[in-house]
Amino acid sequence: MPVDPRAGESPVATADPIEALSRRLGALCLDHGVYVTAAESCTGGGVAAAITDVAGSSAYFETGYVTYANGAKRRLLGVSAELLDAHGAVSREVVEAMVSGACADSGARFGVAISGVAGPGGGTPTKPVGTVWFAWADGERTWAECHHLAGDRQRIRRQAVVIALEGLISRLSSR
Repeated sequence: MPVDPRAGESPVATADPIEALSRRLGALCLDHGVYVTAAESCTGGGVAAAITDVAGSSAYFETGYVTYANGAKRRLLGVSAELLDAHGAVSREVVEAMVSGACADSGARFGVAISGVAGPGGGTPTKPVGTVWFAWADGERTWAECHHLAGDRQRIRRQAVVIALEGLISRLSSR
């Protein structure tokens, strides 16, 4: 029997916002009886790690994808080379294709995809360090947003994980 992510919560709120968000997401997934997935590039599996840090997460998270390189985005998520060439990995079009591919392959109803420039190098004038694209899908709709995050590599990646989890929670909460 899966462990409920709400089990063991103390009345004192956790100091780690990622842990609190992961627990909230888990509770919502259980309440709605849905699975979630994550297709990650610049976060390198941070969203999947946050979700699976919660005991019992196998009841709502089965598969995640770390597609750091474009070849992996093509092979694992079905993102076309033409799309990557035309828009680059850090784009609305690519994260929308990533989340679509992740949901289709995993069978998850809800998903998030992330691709960005975490730094310290790799930025361009049009996509500076801190540019991160997100896409969320719920089986009916897809939403995409671009955020411009500040800080060093670790801080940018951590902020991206928070935004990804908050987006999943927001979409599940509106159901």
